[in-house]
Amino acid sequence: MKKIFQFILRLCPRPLLIRLSYLARPVLGLFLKGKRYEDPIDGKTFRTFLPYGYEKPRENVLSPSTFSLERHRLLWVYLKRETDFFKTRHKVLHFAPEQAFYKRFRKQGNLEYTTTDLLSPLADVKADICNLPFKDQSFDIILCNHVLEHIPDDTKAMEELYRVLKKGGWGIFQVPQDLKREQTFQDDAITDKKERARIFGQYDHVRIYGRDYFDKLRSIGFTVEEVDYTAALEPEEIDRFRLAPGEIIPLVSR
Repeated sequence: MKKIFQFILRLCPRPLLIRLSYLARPVLGLFLKGKRYEDPIDGKTFRTFLPYGYEKPRENVLSPSTFSLERHRLLWVYLKRETDFFKTRHKVLHFAPEQAFYKRFRKQGNLEYTTTDLLSPLADVKADICNLPFKDQSFDIILCNHVLEHIPDDTKAMEELYRVLKKGGWGIFQVPQDLKREQTFQDDAITDKKERARIFGQYDHVRIYGRDYFDKLRSIGFTVEEVDYTAALEPEEIDRFRLAPGEIIPLVSR
């Protein structure tokens, strides 16, 4: 079943995957039922998670219940334990809303929750991140995770994120990042989809971010904290939740 699932992931467009996943989750949850690993988002446990990845699939990382990956579970634990996201009234903008979060955030009575994307069927507002239809300083919190690596003009996108974030507001802008790489790599001359997938991880990624990602956000005006939250967790918890040790949460504020 794992191989079949991986095959479907590689072939299906993401909007279709989102719809198909609602049908697949009950079957996967039953097939992989167990106690070894836990998805902290819904508290369900499994004997193993699913593989995920386009060019280099990672084993045991995709939750069968929420379809969360390492980054989603890390973000959830951080938001629950270290912020008032679930307690205080906030006006939230969420780009390309992840399925693992969408319904849960929507049900939060303390959140005025808006989703946006060009293609996602979960988006309230269909919009270009480089030309947002929102007034200046509209949102207390912005979540923009694994979006910027798809955007050719990420500088303009960051400027728009800064523009619509309130003074005193904060956001989390996760990206695929090679922390061993000092400088971000981008080569627009590479146009073959297979070659782009091999080099960038996915054919629709336009760059590999290095450690200079944080400084680029600072150059836009954001204050940036590079949060290595797994360093605050016990090794047993990192393993049980299937987190990626050393993954950085880019916490920005204005």
